[in-house]
Amino acid sequence: MSDEKTWPHQELGKKLSNWGRWGADDEIGTLNLVTPEKVAAAAKLARTGKRIDLGMSFDKNGPQDGGFRINPVHTMTWTPLDTAGLPDGMISADDMVVMGLQCATQWDALSHVGYGGFFYNGVPSTAVRPGAGATRNSFAAANGHLISRGVLLDLPAVKGVDRLPDSHEITSTDLEEAEAAHGVTVEPGDVLCLRTGWYQYFLEGDKTKFGRGPEPGPGLEVLQWFKDRDIAAIAIDNWAFERYPTVVEGSVIPVHQIAIRDLGLTIGEMFTFEDLAADCAADGVYEFLFTGTGLKISNSVGSPVSPIAIK
Repeated sequence: MSDEKTWPHQELGKKLSNWGRWGADDEIGTLNLVTPEKVAAAAKLARTGKRIDLGMSFDKNGPQDGGFRINPVHTMTWTPLDTAGLPDGMISADDMVVMGLQCATQWDALSHVGYGGFFYNGVPSTAVRPGAGATRNSFAAANGHLISRGVLLDLPAVKGVDRLPDSHEITSTDLEEAEAAHGVTVEPGDVLCLRTGWYQYFLEGDKTKFGRGPEPGPGLEVLQWFKDRDIAAIAIDNWAFERYPTVVEGSVIPVHQIAIRDLGLTIGEMFTFEDLAADCAADGVYEFLFTGTGLKISNSVGSPVSPIAIK
């Protein structure tokens, strides 16, 4: 295998590849691991009915800074003023929103990132076209599979800090230490929720720090662990998912490239785990029913989501 600080990493991608594992026409990758049996077992984790919101608000005060993604623009298209004078006194309202599908808490589809001219499972780059969008590996194909057992690994809590330091690379050792500390094991088909504490910067009003880093996140080493554990999806509370900027010379987001293109792993960013972490610390239960379906927008390469943990 080539030096882990030198790109390209085709060797690592080939080693971890799930291409063909669920058939030549598969478009959802590791979400195939969320079987009906998995969902039925996860539903039993909802013991008290407690619901914990894991998502950001979608509004003009979101994390985007005006670059190629924008915060939601919400407009009223119909208000009670427009219904004034109706003989039965009825009033009504209607509205619309314009926003990037990945502007706040969101999932990356398997058509979001690739390399070498291909996306997951050998889908060519030409399958994502201007106007048409993702004709293969669209998020719409994945949406209904994002209900499973969720597991929180609260990495800062295990290390005795409120948030991971700048540029901390999350390793398999970090994850196993968290499993041991929390008394939980990540299993096949799980949605792994990784708390870095990074979302606190957004709560404190430091959108620049939150959105540009340098921030902590998984490195290339931990990808083998993701594959070995057969994780269905991973959600994290930072902006870039992976350690950013990367130390891999000549690359921008190498963990994205291998996770999405080769493993077929659905990844989510900008989740909010502060309330969940406090609740898990209080009751000692770090597993829950995770519900994270997004928007079934045809040909989309990502989706906003309002996820909920149910305990």
